[in-house]
Amino acid sequence: MRDQDLCSTSSSAALARSVSVASTMLLACIACEPAAAGTPSSCASLTSFSFPNTTINSATSMPGGPYAAPDAWHLVFTNLPPYCMVSATIAPTSDSSIGVQVWMPTARYNGRYLGTGNGGYAGGFFQSELADGINRGFATANTDMGATGAAGVNGDALVGHPEKWKDFGWRATHLMTEFSKALITTFYGNPPSKSYFAGCSTGGQQALMEVQRFPTDYDGVLAGAPAFNRTHLHTVLVADYRATHLTLASYIPPTKLDLVNQAVVAACRGQDGGASTDPFLTDPRNCKFDPATLQCPVGDAPTCLNADQVAAMRAYYRGSVNLANGAVIDPGNALGSETSNPAALGFALNESSTEPTFDSLFKWVFGLTWQWQTFDFNENMATVDQVLAADLNANVTDLRPFFNNGGRLIIYHGFADPLIPSQGTINYYNAMIENTIGGHSRQSLAQMQKFARLFMAPGMWHCKDGPGPNAFGGPIQQQAPSYDPNYDLLSALTQWVEKGIAPTSVIATKYTGDSAQAPIAMQRRLCPYPQFPAYNGSGNPNLATSFRCVADEGTDFNPTPAQIYGP
Repeated sequence: MRDQDLCSTSSSAALARSVSVASTMLLACIACEPAAAGTPSSCASLTSFSFPNTTINSATSMPGGPYAAPDAWHLVFTNLPPYCMVSATIAPTSDSSIGVQVWMPTARYNGRYLGTGNGGYAGGFFQSELADGINRGFATANTDMGATGAAGVNGDALVGHPEKWKDFGWRATHLMTEFSKALITTFYGNPPSKSYFAGCSTGGQQALMEVQRFPTDYDGVLAGAPAFNRTHLHTVLVADYRATHLTLASYIPPTKLDLVNQAVVAACRGQDGGASTDPFLTDPRNCKFDPATLQCPVGDAPTCLNADQVAAMRAYYRGSVNLANGAVIDPGNALGSETSNPAALGFALNESSTEPTFDSLFKWVFGLTWQWQTFDFNENMATVDQVLAADLNANVTDLRPFFNNGGRLIIYHGFADPLIPSQGTINYYNAMIENTIGGHSRQSLAQMQKFARLFMAPGMWHCKDGPGPNAFGGPIQQQAPSYDPNYDLLSALTQWVEKGIAPTSVIATKYTGDSAQAPIAMQRRLCPYPQFPAYNGSGNPNLATSFRCVADEGTDFNPTPAQIYGP
């Protein structure tokens, strides 16, 4: 259930299952003081609302109440407020068709606007995010990014449509934002008091693209697992696919991915501040592991890796490399991200597909006849960047225009993400410090943290789920036990923007079976990078109170791409 009001004390029973939160509910109520909202006009009257290049398809009053989202995430809500649902199509070019939905609550409205992100190649709406937004009190929008015909891992429908690439890369999100703010102002009679954006994966790319290109669109931005360096990120999936299909013996059965994960965790846990009983790694960069330790003495067997599988696993950790000069194009995935679960969208899903997942991007450049077997990581990479990088890569790391406008940015990433290498997000944050503030000193970090903070989530897969605590207010996640900013990053972002209280940690929750309807199995603090949660040495390791945020004083190896390929 995802229907706890931010200022409600009804969440206290759930919170008591794990951690005492004396005084935190007061902070939650401070963060959620509603702005002047105005009186909603007739929903039906919005069918005549006028906005450039835009057609209003429908404006429908919805009753609220119980709701199960029909998207891929199927989040469940028991008591949504009544709302006005507007569907529109924006066509900035003759080959553009950008779908937008805006849901505006007619009760419990907090006076704020929330733009939400999409995922994969988009092509549809994330109703889970729209519903969560209005449940929190925001007037909320989502866009299909103009990717009509695309879905999930497949964007082949956009081949031959360069204007749609621009829509997908940056234009759709900005136009959604402008349209939604104008619509909200008309409907309520007042503009939103503050504007926020939250997205993960492709939604994280949308978030950073907004910050970089349109620094006045949003006051606060929450960017999860951002696919910011997109043209280079997608080469990792090609490299991984090649590695597992190089020979018949290279393919790694899913059960062996779990075997590798168990060996990695057994070899590394407890070395990085986490508890010795953790089924995940707190900071996998502290660990060194060679899959050759699992190599079969002779031939192959279910409980070991053959020589070709060892080579494939090394490629998974290495990432994509330009073989012409040895330059890293994009880092590989972190130790501890191995999983047999295809829902994690990583190695298991990629190698079992008929071609590399998410490879449509290369077909946009070379046509539908493009073949992964012949992709040249040197010359072909340069061509891809020439055609697509300017519109798809959110690689700008000097964010002074956004911060000078009062903007605040929270980035998060699951360390065990098997799809988007988590170490790339650390690279982006480090580059942001250097290019926004200057240098890499503690003083530079402290100055950066006045405007932007990064939270790495141990044991979390792509945006959600995984063996570690993975519910803390990110889009498409199961709801945290409370919208309290100590448990919910979006609420923490709101509090930071409006009250000047920066998040010093957030308590992430692991539900049994990763279902918010099930009991809490574990909670742990997530800390602003480069701090990590460290076990106190005593106490229940399933309780957040048994951990504290400690500065990482080690010299962790964080693989970086060559300068030509981005931060």
